Amino acid sequence: MGWVNAVVQGLLLGGLYALFATGLSLMFGVMRIVNLAHGDLAVVASFLALALVSGTGLPLWVVIVVTVPLFAALGYLTQRVLLQRSLSSGPLATLLVTFGLSIVLQNVLLEVFSADTRTLDAGAFATGSFEVSGAVSVGYLSLTTFLLACAALAGIQLFLSRTGLGRMLRASSDDPETANLMGADSRHVYGIATVIAFATVALAGLMFAIRSSFDPAIGPSRLIFAFEAVVIGGLGSLWGTLLGGMVLGVTQSVSAQVDPALTLLAGHLIFLAVLAFRPQGLLAGRTA
Repeated sequence: MGWVNAVVQGLLLGGLYALFATGLSLMFGVMRIVNLAHGDLAVVASFLALALVSGTGLPLWVVIVVTVPLFAALGYLTQRVLLQRSLSSGPLATLLVTFGLSIVLQNVLLEVFSADTRTLDAGAFATGSFEVSGAVSVGYLSLTTFLLACAALAGIQLFLSRTGLGRMLRASSDDPETANLMGADSRHVYGIATVIAFATVALAGLMFAIRSSFDPAIGPSRLIFAFEAVVIGGLGSLWGTLLGGMVLGVTQSVSAQVDPALTLLAGHLIFLAVLAFRPQGLLAGRTA
């Protein structure tokens, strides 16, 4: 793989990281929650899709269309039943709740599906590519994932800026007490934010499951990449998650060109460098 191709593949990989990071960034920006179960939720979505494909025989694209809305509904239920109760107790309580949720999800998946690694079979779509030039080829799956990330971010940005509910969500993020005085139901608003976060993490989990293998214990590593993308791009910046994901993806891809053993280490080092020299991130801003 040439250097130009390494950069291109890294940029496309950044789209996957951005999808993972979008929900994490949104929940932090709106509710100040760091969801430690974020990566495990992506794995749950992957196993749910696998069970639907195996149990119903439906095409994978139909299963994806079904799984994402199901996860969105699960997000609203989780916020109202589980997370809302911990918000009034402070940030430590939400950390403990989401950490506990992560442990529960991992063990339930292990009990139901065993520790075997699985993958979602998308056939030629997962392995096919087209050649841009003699040195650069672009995979259908990688390009689709990147475009989905851009579409999701653009859709969320339009929702936040052009709709009444989106503006109410932004107001609740800035000053929840004043927003409540103006008629906002913070529980419902936070539920909508969690709906979006769960939908995007489900989509990210499905794209990853098609791209690579997964197992019940892989969630925390997905959380780390999402967290690094959020911090690199800038806490509270929606488009910063895309930039952070691309920086992380290019760093990993280029370092793999030098030495495959450096792939993960290089990503962590760039994360530490951003924390040291620009802790506000490359595009500091607000999610809502």
